[in-house]
Amino acid sequence: MKKRVYLVDDELLALEELKVLLQPFEDLEIIGFSDRVEQAIEDCNSLRPDLIFLDINMPGKDGFEFLENLEEVRAVIFVTAYDQFAIKAFEVNALDYLLKPLNPKRLAEAIQRFRSKSQTNENLAEERLSAEKKIFIKDGEKCHFVPVSKIYLLESVGNYVRVFYENQQPLLHKSLTYLEQKLPEDLFFRANRQYMFNLDFISQIEPYFNSTLLIVMKSGHKIDLSQRQSAKFREITGV
Repeated sequence: MKKRVYLVDDELLALEELKVLLQPFEDLEIIGFSDRVEQAIEDCNSLRPDLIFLDINMPGKDGFEFLENLEEVRAVIFVTAYDQFAIKAFEVNALDYLLKPLNPKRLAEAIQRFRSKSQTNENLAEERLSAEKKIFIKDGEKCHFVPVSKIYLLESVGNYVRVFYENQQPLLHKSLTYLEQKLPEDLFFRANRQYMFNLDFISQIEPYFNSTLLIVMKSGHKIDLSQRQSAKFREITGV
């Protein structure tokens, strides 16, 4: 199955060049592109691409602000004329950072890195944990052996995930996307880029703005869902 790719750059010529350079990669399918950030945000939240090629310096919102407005980010490769953002790019877990003008060899290396990550994720998805399993977390000097069924909330914190269970909140050096692929999908719901929660620990479901939902956890945490995630939640739960 082809991987779905979206391109974002405020320069139309750069978009056209990238489309040409990606043609030899037959396992990639360009499902959309835009030179306008707001349109790209709307498209990516709707299409959920597997990979985004993203410029950084753009009018209105830069590449990092663009990512903050997405409900889900699977993989990103930055393409930019400037090298001063490299460290920040990897802080947001970018797969690679390519400088313009694009070097075809470096582009091929970045795509191979994406392929390897995708294969790893697919293998992980086939090895989901059951609710009865326990996960080991070493947070500093403390060790936790946490039953999956007792985890009520997961919060993305940089390159870590804060795991809420009972009265504990250890940090796990994994991404929220990794845990989404490992935890039972009939028990955990990915609310947005920051949170994923256990359906068994919901206290209330309240109507929110524009047909969205507000999830109130038994712990008191309140999590607002986007229109898309609200619709998905209703479909899954029958609410």
